[in-house]
Amino acid sequence: MTGETMRVGIDGRKVPGATGRPPVERLDLARELGLDGVFYRTVFDMDPELDAGRLAELRRHADHLGLYLEAGIGNVNPYAMAEHPHLRKAGDGDTVLGFRQAIEAAAGIGCRELWVVTGGFKDFPGRFAYDRFRTDVDWSVQLEETARFLELLAPICRDHGVHLNLETHEEITSFELVRLVERVGPDVLGITFDTTNLLQRGEHPLESARRVAPYVRQTHVKDCLLGIREDGMRYQLRPVGTGAVDMAALLGVLRDAGARPNLSLETLTSAAESGGGEDGLHPYLRPLTIDLYDPVWHAMHPDLTSAELTATIRLAVEGERRVAQGDAESMDAFAGRRFTHADAVAFVRAGAAHLRSLASEWGVPCLA
Repeated sequence: MTGETMRVGIDGRKVPGATGRPPVERLDLARELGLDGVFYRTVFDMDPELDAGRLAELRRHADHLGLYLEAGIGNVNPYAMAEHPHLRKAGDGDTVLGFRQAIEAAAGIGCRELWVVTGGFKDFPGRFAYDRFRTDVDWSVQLEETARFLELLAPICRDHGVHLNLETHEEITSFELVRLVERVGPDVLGITFDTTNLLQRGEHPLESARRVAPYVRQTHVKDCLLGIREDGMRYQLRPVGTGAVDMAALLGVLRDAGARPNLSLETLTSAAESGGGEDGLHPYLRPLTIDLYDPVWHAMHPDLTSAELTATIRLAVEGERRVAQGDAESMDAFAGRRFTHADAVAFVRAGAAHLRSLASEWGVPCLA
């Protein structure tokens, strides 16, 4: 936790220019960008073998550079855990032991706020991109088994003074996350607040923030432009401060709840680093479609009120207005531009500058 200073860092997998370089060099690149820390998505990103010596070296280098260091573990949904095979491997086939090894390794270098996730976004059309809409196992069953698995991990977390912080990921709602935290216990569970993911569940960013704020311990900070089309609501990543999220108001919600996490930007590496083709277009800038007109989608969001969904749709209408008036680039034009390393750096710097400009809304000075 940041205490009385705003610290702006970056997700370790999103550091421009880091692809193919040793994990420790992500710290140097973050420092060159003027950032305050690195949030390695998992402790395995720091060292795949969880070697105590190499992890300690990385910790010392972060301290030398004056950077915060955060980490995570992986997927806690038993029905999606095969997508993170490193966890089972770490325990020689024993998944719980693998989690224990990872938790102990992270705690050994002072990382006790640890990201976890309940699914993964897939490159499938419409709702089938989300584990929430799997047809082989109901989402309610996935949630129940996730809760049971987290209850298995709870004693390990207590032994090491660790919080597993469930991300507000694309497949899960804030309502469900709060219920998981309160069932297993806020002494061992918290929330990693991603500032735009819950828009894909129809939730308004400020309403989501109000629900999760008491439990927020880590962040993924990003922004997006929303729009409305004949097939649903459109969603596209944009630099922080240029999209639909009122970041000043959102920081105020966290402040009022007493949350002071580090603010870790989840931006974009270049198209080349992100698996883009020779055309230089970024695959993650293709607009997503949220199936608001599909009755199946609505049936899967029983907690979402019509009032909140309407407020979210107003954000999309505002996005269309901004594009029509020339105040924002259209989604097609934005996705159709080459996205170079320089663009990725500019994306990061713009977001950091915007967050730091809002330090007074956070109620504290910024570090840099």
